[in-house]
Amino acid sequence: MEPIRVLHVLGGTSLGGAESRIMDLYRQMDRRVLQFDFLVHSDEKPRRPQYFDEEIQKLGGRIYVLPKMKLYNYPVYRKAVVRFFRDHHEFAAVHGHMTSTAGIYLPIAERFGIPHTIAHARSAGVDKGVKGLATRILRLGLVNKAEACFACSEEAAVSVFGRKANADGRVTIFPNAIDPDRFAFRDKVRREIRHELGIEDAFVVGHVGRFHYSKNHEYLIRVFAAFRENCGKESGRRAALLLLGEGALMEPAKALCRELGVDQDVIFAGNCGNVEAYYNAMDLFCFPSRFEGLPGTVVEAQANGLPCLVSDRITREVGITELVRYESIDASPQNWAALIDERAAHEGARRSYTEEITAAGFDVREQARRLQAYYMGDSSAVLKQAAR
Repeated sequence: MEPIRVLHVLGGTSLGGAESRIMDLYRQMDRRVLQFDFLVHSDEKPRRPQYFDEEIQKLGGRIYVLPKMKLYNYPVYRKAVVRFFRDHHEFAAVHGHMTSTAGIYLPIAERFGIPHTIAHARSAGVDKGVKGLATRILRLGLVNKAEACFACSEEAAVSVFGRKANADGRVTIFPNAIDPDRFAFRDKVRREIRHELGIEDAFVVGHVGRFHYSKNHEYLIRVFAAFRENCGKESGRRAALLLLGEGALMEPAKALCRELGVDQDVIFAGNCGNVEAYYNAMDLFCFPSRFEGLPGTVVEAQANGLPCLVSDRITREVGITELVRYESIDASPQNWAALIDERAAHEGARRSYTEEITAAGFDVREQARRLQAYYMGDSSAVLKQAAR
């Protein structure tokens, strides 16, 4: 018997937050009865393979491509979507993670006989300027254009589907779950990575995330510059900033490091498939985002036992343990730097927090079982409250 197939709609299959969370779920599925396929967006001809392509194909998944949607090419995009679902209507469900265009592709999928359509909110904000305004307009009425509405947090639910829809119970929360054991603290790995990077003696501030407006790297770098200037007054240690990720704003971030004179102490590690190893090398996780849905990286950092200093604009749902401290990004970078310096001066023993993460409902195995039951036709499974 052939497995049923679920189509996930994404921008791409790069090493991003949403993509990583979906792949975490995919690895946990019983692929004898359920398979994932991916519909991504690219204007490249041919499209260059991205980070997860090889693994997807090894797991039995298929990758399809649509052109990128831009406001001026709406007719072309819609025509491509119609053509795709006319040819490919074998899916049990279409799970849309691109909510900016879900109002286009989900109704078309339903029209061609797809039994289940899902819109999944993964962010609680939009880009600045015209692009953000366009996103808000395209999302209007989305709650009525999908059979089911999922969100990674209450804030993401309200941002994408509206306060009333969320209050009425029309949105189901699926937390961004992880494999806690993968992110457990390992002292041997810590020593190895710190030696490899030449930061054995440093107090290491870490961050994981793409270089994008939402992540607020400019503020993070200014915080680090202030911390480095003060570091030693309390702790007597060298300071280092470890950044994992890539993106369009990476070069401006490097330029700011040079401008502030901290470039020798900032490590741009790029996209790393073994991100769990790098959490071990950090001493504090700093995350001053302008907006998020529910950042899985903060969950990962807590599993690793890292103190987390995060923006007060991030949902409180990610504050699973006492490791998380929220601070305003309207405060000066010096305020954040002082908090980091205080932590550096009173560093305690490190332990894993995997049990706390699991107990809070952020174990990917639990969420995978819940989601698989829904895909297989048990709609009641998705309505059950997450353990959180």
